[in-house]
Amino acid sequence: MAMNCELLAQKAADIRVDIIKEVHSAASGHPGGSLSAADIVTVLYFHEMNIDPADPKKPDRDKFVLSKGHAAPVLYAALAERGFFPKEELTTLRKLGSRLQGHPSMKMLPGIEMSTGSLGQGTSVAVGMALANKLDKKDGRVYTLLGDGELQEGIVWEAAMAAAHYGLDNLCAVVDWNGLQIDGKNEDVMNVKPIDEKFRAFGWNVIEIDGHDLEQIGDAFDRARACKGRPTMILARTHKGHGVSFMEDNAGWHGKAPGEDQAKQAVEELGGRW
Repeated sequence: MAMNCELLAQKAADIRVDIIKEVHSAASGHPGGSLSAADIVTVLYFHEMNIDPADPKKPDRDKFVLSKGHAAPVLYAALAERGFFPKEELTTLRKLGSRLQGHPSMKMLPGIEMSTGSLGQGTSVAVGMALANKLDKKDGRVYTLLGDGELQEGIVWEAAMAAAHYGLDNLCAVVDWNGLQIDGKNEDVMNVKPIDEKFRAFGWNVIEIDGHDLEQIGDAFDRARACKGRPTMILARTHKGHGVSFMEDNAGWHGKAPGEDQAKQAVEELGGRW
């Protein structure tokens, strides 16, 4: 299916606006890493994945696991935009009784395949899902999104080893490589480079892209689908807080909500209406 980059760009912009509104409404949350991942998630939900909001549990569906579960605002915004639940619910993020928990809960909302938040575990679950599909001879693919700081978790590398061992070519992982985590730069906290060489050494097909270029994202997913016999890792270079001038490349916005004036400015910069 040909990509409609104009439509995808508008969807990504709408999702970013909703991220700001969600986090502002909650007065807490993680805007930086949600904004950096918005283009990747948009291509997944509006171009790449075989999913149906009217039948979220259909047996042949593709599955997405948000391993960096703190970026729940981007997942919620995409699910609502795709029609899995009403967009009006987005402003209930993190509120008492809301279905939109601070981290995704598979028991709360349709379209969420796995409850995540403990970093590294989402990737391991995605490996299990891909292996199960192989054993059950199901066509559905499995996608997972990691943060680059998440690569500091040892469980990620155990999962990487298993995925290659079992030849899980139905698994595609993406690293949202924005270079920052809650305590600052990755290399200052715990250097994870060289990411590309490490995953190649573990037996993965590695693709490096600009994580804000929709065409590159779509092409990478095509290449992942075409690769046989081994899993694919897409290393997507991104900017934390992408699209909002005062948040971009600023680790301080990893887990902080914007105030009223800041939220209004952010929404306007993203082309939305406050």
